[in-house]
Formats: sequence, structure tokens, C-alpha cells
Amino acid sequence: MANNGRRSVKNKKGPTTGTGGHGRKALEGKGPTPKAEDRTYHKAYKNKQLSERSAAKRGPARPGTGARSGPKGRATEELVTGRNSVVEALRAGIPAKALHVAIRIEMDDRVKESLKLAAERGIPLLETGKPELDRMTEEAVHQGLVLQIPPYEYQDAYDLAEETLAKWKKGHISNAPIFVALDGITDPRNLGAIIRSVSAFSGHGVIVPERRSVGVTASAWKTSAGAAVRVPVARASNLNNALKQFKNMGIYVLGLDGDGDVSLPDLTVATEPVCIVVGSEGKGLSRLVRENCDQIVSIPIDSAMESLNASMAVGISLYEVSRQRAAK
Repeated sequence: MANNGRRSVKNKKGPTTGTGGHGRKALEGKGPTPKAEDRTYHKAYKNKQLSERSAAKRGPARPGTGARSGPKGRATEELVTGRNSVVEALRAGIPAKALHVAIRIEMDDRVKESLKLAAERGIPLLETGKPELDRMTEEAVHQGLVLQIPPYEYQDAYDLAEETLAKWKKGHISNAPIFVALDGITDPRNLGAIIRSVSAFSGHGVIVPERRSVGVTASAWKTSAGAAVRVPVARASNLNNALKQFKNMGIYVLGLDGDGDVSLPDLTVATEPVCIVVGSEGKGLSRLVRENCDQIVSIPIDSAMESLNASMAVGISLYEVSRQRAAK
């Protein structure tokens, strides 16, 4: 039978006349573009491979006892980068895990001294490629030298106080325990200077809160001028709870504030176990910390000066306590 020039169209699935012959798969495309780090020809892929190999060599992170300087309480390592910073850190005796040196590094006096100091202290020297150093430092200017600092191992605030009191009562230490607690201090240089003052006046430890507070960083180590080796820094999960525990243990808690009800020279408990609490220069002591202090002590200063730097206030207070103890 004639079809009068018309094509017969069969009723079936798939392409028919007029669709162009493009199948469903062709219309679906090739899928999403792979990430740069998954493309073997891309620089990001090579960096990812280097990172994974480096992590495998280092092994899992070693959480130090009480070392919670990273987010969510995880221990973190710190990197000191640049030739000047590295050689200064090594001169200051900062504990170091390894010194990374770029392959074919251009030698100068700073590099030579860094290598010499690291070798004398038994710090491992690791020859590392520039791409890996760039990755480690997140593209910071390292000049071919990177010093790896392990996490500081903090003591527990209560344990430190209890052990120190026990030693004093047994006669193992001659002076009554004296501690310094920091409330809202965030500058590591302040912490380093405070550690130095505590060491200078025979103090027994520094207490820092676990959150929103400074920790023992490379900067704090350097500012302490080596005193961080001798003075323990302890962490308190909650500073107010720690101060309450100190009071129950027989330690007088003294807050430093310009509006104190007791002048530092009139302090009457200097010969007893004490914990001096200092706040930030701007905000001072927080309300709850003030409430948990046995006394608020002020340092007499010229009325033209509104406040003292935290580390300076601590140094003056420790000197006065030491002077009163020597006088009796």
C-alpha cells in the first residue's frame, strides 16, 4: 500500500526522527568538574601528595599532657619561620622538635649558627624541599628555615598547688607558695614577662585559663629569657573554680586592681601562701574573678597614669611580697 511519501514512525523508546540522534547520555554531560587536588596534572594534586606523605612520616599528633593550645582542646605544634626568628629562638633555648632546612639553602651567618646550635642541642636536622616548606608554613616567608616547636605540657592548676603546698609543709621549700593567675591576658609577651618575674622572686607557678587566654608560645618562651624552663605554667579548665579550690586549700587569693580596698604596702598576708590575680590592662579583672578574691589590692601610682601593664603590675607586687617576707 502506498504511503504517499510519508515515513512510518514506529512507537518505540529512544531517539526518533527530529531528535538529532543525541542520546540521553549525551544530554547528561560528563558530570561535575573534578577538584583541582584530584586532577593528576594540577599543582594542587602534587601538593596534596606531598602533604599526605609528610603526615605519614610524622605519624599521629602527640597530645601533650594538658597541652590544649589548639581548637577544641587539641594539642598543636608551632612553627618558627625565617632566619632571624629561628636563630633567636635557638639562642633562647626554646624546646624544639626538629629544624627543617631547605635543600640547597644559601648559607649565611644566621643559617650557620642555627645549624650549629641545633646540632649542639641534639635537635634533628631535616633537609626539606621548598614546596613542602611552603605547605608547612602556609606560604609564609621562611627563607629556608623552619623550627618545629612541640606543644607545651601544662600541669593541672589544682595538682600544682597541692604539690607545692605539700613540699612547703614538709620543709622542702623555704618560702610559702606564691602563684600568679592570669585573667583575660592574651599577649604571649606579657605571659613571658610574668614568668620571668615569677622566677626572679622565687614564685612557684603561673595559672592560665583553658579558654580565651594566652598560652606558652615561642614568643612567650623568648620573652621569658629561659625562665619558662624553671617556672611551671598550669592550666585551669575554669579559673573561678580553681580560685575557689585555692581558697579551700588555705591560699589567699589577691586581685590586682586600681580600685582596690587594700594598698599593696599595707598587705598583711604576704608571708602566707598567696595567689596574685591580674587582669588585662584594658578590662581589668572580670566580675566573677573579683568576687572570688579574698582581697582586691591596689598599687599606689601617680594619678596621671591610669593603669600599669599586667607584667609590670605583677613584678611590682611580687617584689613587695618578697620584701615583706624578707623583713620578717
